[in-house]
Amino acid sequence: MASKGLQDLKQQVQGAAQEAVTAAGASAQQVVDQATEAGQKAMEQVAKSTQETIDKTANQASETFSGLGKKLGFM
Repeated sequence: MASKGLQDLKQQVQGAAQEAVTAAGASAQQVVDQATEAGQKAMEQVAKSTQETIDKTANQASETFSGLGKKLGFM
């Protein structure tokens, strides 16, 4: 009977260990998912900021050339 008790205990320990591994894996995956999402949001922000800078620069250049054309009498 002692052998049966030890076998049951061994199975319980193995089950608990497997649950712990599964929970740790799920937690690790959640961290990876959150990091991926944060990285994607950061890249979207960089792209948006870069596009805004390009747009502002293009507008400034257009205004500068327009003003220059008016001063030189082309417009």
